[in-house]
Amino acid sequence: MRKQSKPLAVFLAVAIACLVLSASTAAPILCRPFYYAQIGPLGLEEYTGLEEEQIRQAYDEMLDFCVGLRQDFSTGVLPWSESGRSHFADVRTLFLLDLAVLAVSALLLLGDLLLRSRRRVQPYRFLGRGPGFWAAAGLGGVFAVVGALASMDFDRAFVIFHALFFPGKDNWLFDWRTDAIILILPEEFFRNCAILIVSLLLVWSATGLMGLAVALVFLLFFYQRRWQTLFNGATAMLSGVGLFFTVVLYRLQNVFAFLIEGVL
Repeated sequence: MRKQSKPLAVFLAVAIACLVLSASTAAPILCRPFYYAQIGPLGLEEYTGLEEEQIRQAYDEMLDFCVGLRQDFSTGVLPWSESGRSHFADVRTLFLLDLAVLAVSALLLLGDLLLRSRRRVQPYRFLGRGPGFWAAAGLGGVFAVVGALASMDFDRAFVIFHALFFPGKDNWLFDWRTDAIILILPEEFFRNCAILIVSLLLVWSATGLMGLAVALVFLLFFYQRRWQTLFNGATAMLSGVGLFFTVVLYRLQNVFAFLIEGVL
């Protein structure tokens, strides 16, 4: 029997949490059709007087800079200031950091998967739970609080977000006359990005639960003598997870209502 390692369990839990969080955050960044699909519903053509192709060009050039595909900052036909460029340079740093965390965490977990049969230790199961469970619990706790705050007052949450990630700076407060890019990036778009990120976290967590259910069925079939113990443990865990998602969805009801009424 292989030895159990607590540091390995913590390492894997952190790696899994980083992978899921960075991948969820990267989704609205890398999936440009997510923005394109909102141009019409948000009324950006009527609001700005620009054609859809011009809006796409401005967004694409801005995003190319933010994800490191180009070194010079540009926003298509829209004017921009040095202050605005400076803010997007800060955004670029955060975006590239997120993509780096995504790549590193994915490689680390892939390496662990490939070397799993050769290593002499296995992750310790805190309270009988594996690293994946604690990664989900950690992310769930954080996003339960964040989601609750955002659903109650998204404007305040938006300000707090910028204060945390851009400390001591106010260049994120745009003047549309000098940085017209803000006209095609309304607050509703950022709210929808937040909804997408949280939704992906919930979906991927639910997918993990489906995998757990399949594993439980497998164990019940081959270990019939222990079926009662396994059933009791699975019931308790699934009840706790169900209660958690119920609370999260309740707290996010206003945000989902906005998506349905304001976008779809």
